[in-house]
Amino acid sequence: MLSNAYVNTLLFGVYPYICLVVLLIGSLIRFDREPYTWKSDSSQTLRKRELRLGSNLFHYGVIVVILGHFAGFLAPHWAVDWALSPAAHQLLAMVVGGIAGTIAIIGLTILIHRRLTDPRIRLNSRKWDITITFMLWLQLALGLLTVPLSAYHMDGELFETLSSYVKGIVTLDGGAAALMVGVPLTYKLHILLGFTLFLVSPFTRMIHIWSGAGALAYLFRPYQIVRTPKTRAEEPVRS
Repeated sequence: MLSNAYVNTLLFGVYPYICLVVLLIGSLIRFDREPYTWKSDSSQTLRKRELRLGSNLFHYGVIVVILGHFAGFLAPHWAVDWALSPAAHQLLAMVVGGIAGTIAIIGLTILIHRRLTDPRIRLNSRKWDITITFMLWLQLALGLLTVPLSAYHMDGELFETLSSYVKGIVTLDGGAAALMVGVPLTYKLHILLGFTLFLVSPFTRMIHIWSGAGALAYLFRPYQIVRTPKTRAEEPVRS
């Protein structure tokens, strides 16, 4: 029987690198072999209703979440400690992440409802489209569940542990997985699902996160002009 230490090392010391390697190599191969599939496959032409609201809420919310994760977990201690204590840093992450995560999951819920209840969109949705959408919803839900859990660890110790783990993965620290021993299950599931999303991204519509210098491009990308049968330009909308 596998020991708990071995399973912990496999899940949090080996699996993350498998996911990151597949993300990088798989993305490069797809870009080289199937460049025309490098897109989000927008269903705007099938029905615009609910798309703008749901898409904007989801994308702007998730962009803040992603940036917050990078800033919160990867910022060096010397860049943060002079301004925020670990407890204050954690509280800031809880407030900003909680608000942004709530906005994102509301938007994604609208998009899921739109995709599943509209017969045309449902018919034109691949199985992976629906699967990846529910994976994203679950990831956001797990992230939101960590907010009240973090309220029981306001000394900042757990936040520092998670931050050290993420930094350890980025810096190829072989002992990083040991930091996850004793971490609550919700955080572990959130981390594992996050890496799993990296793993499947090269094979799904998630690949478009690379386009335009990543998710930030959504903030600045041009509008798509949609024309009526009379070729009269309508109000610009986001794709």
